[in-house]
Formats: sequence, C-alpha cells, structure tokens
Amino acid sequence: MDLDYDLKSIQEMREAVRRSKEAQSKFLEFSQEQVDRIVKYVADSAYRESESLARLAVEETRMGITEHKKIKNELCSRDVYQSIKDEKTVGIIREDHEKKVMEIAYPFGVIAGIIPTTNPTSTAIFKTLISLKSRNAIVFSPHPSAVKCTVEALKICSKAAAEAGAPEGLIGWITKPTMETTVELMKHKDVHLILATGGGGLVRAAYSSGKPAYGVGPGNVPVYVEKTTDVKQAVKMIVDSKTFDNGTICASEQAIVVDQNIKTMAIRELKNNGAYFLNEIEKTRLESVISPIKGRLNPAIVGRSAKTIAEMAGINIPDGTRLLIAEEHRIGKDVPLSIEKLAPILGLYTANSLEEAKKTCMELLNLGGRGHSLSLHTKDERVVLTFGIEMPVSRILVNTLSSIGAAGATTGLTPSMTLGCGSYGGNITSDNITARHLINIKRVAYGVRNVSIPNSSQHGDDRAVKYSNFDRVETIIEQVLRGVEMKSGTIHPDLVSNLVKNVIEQYQNNK
Repeated sequence: MDLDYDLKSIQEMREAVRRSKEAQSKFLEFSQEQVDRIVKYVADSAYRESESLARLAVEETRMGITEHKKIKNELCSRDVYQSIKDEKTVGIIREDHEKKVMEIAYPFGVIAGIIPTTNPTSTAIFKTLISLKSRNAIVFSPHPSAVKCTVEALKICSKAAAEAGAPEGLIGWITKPTMETTVELMKHKDVHLILATGGGGLVRAAYSSGKPAYGVGPGNVPVYVEKTTDVKQAVKMIVDSKTFDNGTICASEQAIVVDQNIKTMAIRELKNNGAYFLNEIEKTRLESVISPIKGRLNPAIVGRSAKTIAEMAGINIPDGTRLLIAEEHRIGKDVPLSIEKLAPILGLYTANSLEEAKKTCMELLNLGGRGHSLSLHTKDERVVLTFGIEMPVSRILVNTLSSIGAAGATTGLTPSMTLGCGSYGGNITSDNITARHLINIKRVAYGVRNVSIPNSSQHGDDRAVKYSNFDRVETIIEQVLRGVEMKSGTIHPDLVSNLVKNVIEQYQNNK
C-alpha cells in the first residue's frame, strides 16, 4: 500500500537527516584545506549555473526578473565565497599567546535550511556554502511553490561537493515539502541548528522548536530623501533598488519619506525613472489589491511587475512603467501603502523637518520593520549619525540601493541572504549571517596568575560548639534540679538555667 503525500514527505525528510548525520560524522575528519577545496568547487559550479537557475526560478514561481535573479545567484556564489574563503573554521582558529587562550572550532552538526519562494535558488546556494565551510551538513525544506528550482540548485551543489571529495548525503533536501514536514524537520532530534528564511509564522515556529535558530523579521524599510542629497542620483537608486527583482528582497525600500524642500524635484525624477503616480480613485483600487484583508499582504502581488499589479487593480498605466506610487500620510495595519510590500509599489510621505522625518520613519519601522534596515540619501553626516544612533534597525544604508546594499552587493557588509534583526526584531543577532555563525568555539585556557586562597574562618565552628554546649547545659540543669528535688517556688528553674548559660558564654568569649 502506497503512503500518502504527507507520510512520504515526512519519511523523505527523516531519511535525508539520517544520511546527512552519517555524512557529517565523516566530514568532521576533514582538514581546512579539504573543506576549502569543496567550498570553492561548489561556489564555482553554482556561479556557472547562475543564469539557468535564475530562468528556472522565474518560470516556476512567476516572481521576479531573470536578469536580477542571476545577479543574486552570483552574489550568493562568487561573492559569498570571497567573503568566507580565508575564514578559519577547522581546528585551532585563534591563539592569544599573552593570555594563553586557544580557540578551537567545532560545528553544530546537521542544519535545517528553510528556503523562501522569493529567493529560492540564491538562498539555497548561500546556505549550502556557509554550512559546508563550517563543516556542517544541511537538509533543506524548499517552499512548495519553488521546489523544482531549489532542488535543481541543490543538485548542482551536491554533485560538485561529491566531485570535490565530500561525503555523499552532506547536502539533503525534501522534494515533497509540507508545513508539517518542515516543522518536524526543525524539531528532529538529529537537527542541531535552524536557518529559517520565510514568513513570520515559519520563523516563529523555528524559534519555538527548542533548537538554536537564526530567523529574520520583516523589512518594512523606510528611505529618507534628505534635502542636501543629489536628488537625481538618489531617486534613480531608489527606483532601481525597489524594482530589483520586482521587490522580492526584504531589504528593499517600502516607503519614501521626502523633505518638503525637494519634494517637487523628487516627484519629477521619480516620473523620469518610470514611476506612475496614482490618483485617489486608482489609489483606492490598488489598496484593495495590496491588502484584501487589512493588515495582510496579498501573496498574489509578490514579485509581480508594476504592469501586472496595475491590471489586477483595473488601472491603466503607460508602457514602460516600473513602479507604482501614491502619496500617503497615514501609517497603520489598515493602511496598505504603509505595510511591507514585496512588489514594485511605494507610498510617499512628506516631512517638513528632520524631526518629522524621524517620527515617520520610526512609525513605519514600528509597524513591522524593527531591527531590519533603513535607507538614507543625504550629504549631511550629522543626519547619518542622528539616524544611526536613534533608529531601531541593524543596518543604515547610506546613498546606495537598499535592497542589494543590505545583502552586501554595493556595500562593505558581509554578503548574505539572511539578515539578522537583533533584539529590536526579536532575533539573536543583528549580523548578516555567514559561516562564522555556524561554528561553536571551545577554549583552552592555561593558568596565567596565582591566587592565594585564605584558610577558612573558625568562628562558625566556635558558634556550633557554643550552641552544642548550651544543649548539654539544659540536660545538666534538668538533672540537678531533679536530684535536689527542689520545690516549686523556692528557686525558679529558668533563673538557674540563665545564670549557668551566662557563665559559660563569658568563659568562651574570654578564651
């Protein structure tokens, strides 16, 4: 009798974990040179297939733009490799000769890798490379809407790893993913760490699994266009960033906050770069498409083009439109233009002062983007410092494309597709996750100073002896009183007892 789909899914997962566990136990014996050879071979193989994987992802998910997904695949293969290739992850990784402390790396074991539908191939490549670099095995649960392209990326990585000498089964995956199987994977006794990229419910499940987990929060990223900026350059960057892969990167801009002094220029440049400004009727129609249920993003618009989304809303837009924009002044769950929109749609807010800009950005972040990122376009370093200190985010992207800048493509940040949100966002780290986050460190520490340990005090023992003597005194007094057969009222027993105790106590204090 054939198993049903759900049971097949769970059985497939368990088998993948078993094989990965066995492979990882062998991988533990590999040297740094052997590990690095495997990682380079995998990175090179994935890089060569960047375009074909991008095309496959767009065909399967109907999200994003092939040319842009190709760039993400290149970032997550070539650039990620370049960022980790010199990292020590095997054996002794650091020595402090002065303090006489030695640090030795050891892996977590088997990692559960959760893959989103928005970046299915690039995230799979990225998580594979950082896991192998740290001598971990990894088992993937693809998004059900992106199984084919994710598994294809993993097959390329797995084949390359094996050709470079890695144990078979080091990279595993589920071809029949379900939410139940994903949760079971995260709770599996032989899984030791979770790399979760996906929706809020999935990330919460990762944190509730009882296992160490790296998950990320939403990225409702505001971009402040300050009055000293080069407006033409800033606007071009914002449009290029927001339309990159049709807005599927969580670090892409979600709302423009523009200084009143340059608003007219900014609107002109937005239109010059392919933005279409909606009137009030069109805005209402778009809002119903963005969020049919207030507070929830419509998944049907994620990664779709401006033209497709406009058609869904019954709005006619000019050919060549890249971005849909509407002016807004309200912020809240019931205001669709103020929530995170993984699509080429922006709300535009006007700020009459720096303080008003900070207030608007703070409200947007508090709505759903705390801890993630904020974008700034300015020439005033005081503004950069002010926002850097006051905004509750882990990344401030200055004069660059926020979407790919946060991932390390246009900045000096670590190339990564898992961006921690820190305590602001309920995450364990605010870093861009990389190989160093997937190792544990044991420390060998030699004694470097002598400490004189004083002898224990005798006062406690004296008190114990004293109170023990008091117990014996009570017994002696009782026997004496019975022996002389004192009559009641002649000498009170308590008086005799107190007199004897006082004499003994004075004697002991004078010793």
